[in-house]
Amino acid sequence: MDKTWDAIAQQISAATGTPFAARARDTVGGGCINAATVLQDGRQRYFVKLNDAARLAMFEAEAEGLNAIAQTRSVRVPQPVCSGTAGGSAYLVLEHLDLESADARSLERLGQQLAQMHRATREQFGWHRDNTIGSTPQVNTPGTNWVAFWREQRLGFQLRLAARHGRDLMRRGERLLTDLGDFFRHYHPVPSLLHGDLWGGNVGASGGQPVIFDPAVYYGDREADIAMTELFGGFSARFYRAYEEAWPLDAGYRQRKTLYNLYHILNHFNLFGGGYGSQAERMIDSLLSELG
Repeated sequence: MDKTWDAIAQQISAATGTPFAARARDTVGGGCINAATVLQDGRQRYFVKLNDAARLAMFEAEAEGLNAIAQTRSVRVPQPVCSGTAGGSAYLVLEHLDLESADARSLERLGQQLAQMHRATREQFGWHRDNTIGSTPQVNTPGTNWVAFWREQRLGFQLRLAARHGRDLMRRGERLLTDLGDFFRHYHPVPSLLHGDLWGGNVGASGGQPVIFDPAVYYGDREADIAMTELFGGFSARFYRAYEEAWPLDAGYRQRKTLYNLYHILNHFNLFGGGYGSQAERMIDSLLSELG
C-alpha cells in the first residue's frame, strides 16, 4: 500500500475510533466520474471514491446529501465515514455495503420509502450549498419561487453551458423559459428533499432492503425524482404503484415529466456530447408544442 492509501487508512481510524490498517484494495469498475476502490484489512471494508484534489467540495457535498437522506429515516444510504485529500487526490470514504440488483420486492419498498423521504420538506427550494450533478456544478441558491428556480438554476444554467460546448439550444429554449409558468398554473409543489439523480444505476439492494447512493440532493418538486426514474428505465410497475399509494402524484405530472428530464438530458450533452444534443432539441420542441 502506498502513502496515499496509508493516509486514508489513518483518517478512517481517526473517524471511526477503530484501528484500520488497509492490507488490500480492489478497484471497482462502472463509474464514469470517479475512481472507486474497496479498502479492507481482513475484518473491515470501506468503499472509497477518488478524484482530483480540486474536487473535494464535490465529495463533501455528497456526504452531506447522504446524511440528509439518512436523517429522514426512510431509504437506506451508505453512511459517510470521512473525506479529505491525500497524495494529490480528493477522497470520500463510505460504509461498504454488499449490493445486489434491486428485485421487485425491494423496488416496491423503495416506492414506499421514497414517498416518505419526499415528505421531508422545507420552506424554500434549493439547498444550503451547491453540489454537482455528475461532475457538472449544480446551483442550489434557496428561494420560494419554484418556477424561477427551475428556470434559472436548472434549465437556464444547462442551456448556457450547452452554448459554451458548441450547441446553441438557447434559441429554442428561450420561449420555454419565458412561458415556464404555464406548466404550473394549477400545481404548486412543496420543497421536498430529493435524491436529485435517481436513475437505476444509483439504486441497489442490501439484505432485501433498497439502497440509494450518489445523490445530488436539494429541496424541489418531488415529481423531478419520479421523472428521472422513467428516463432510463429499470423501475418496476410495483415501484410506481407503491409510491402512488403512499402519496399520489398530481394529474399534470405526465405533462411536466419531460420538463424535468430535459435538465438531465442537457446535462448528459454537456458531459458526454453525442446524440444527447439532438434529444434535447426534440424534448424542447415537444414541450413547446404543449404550450401551443
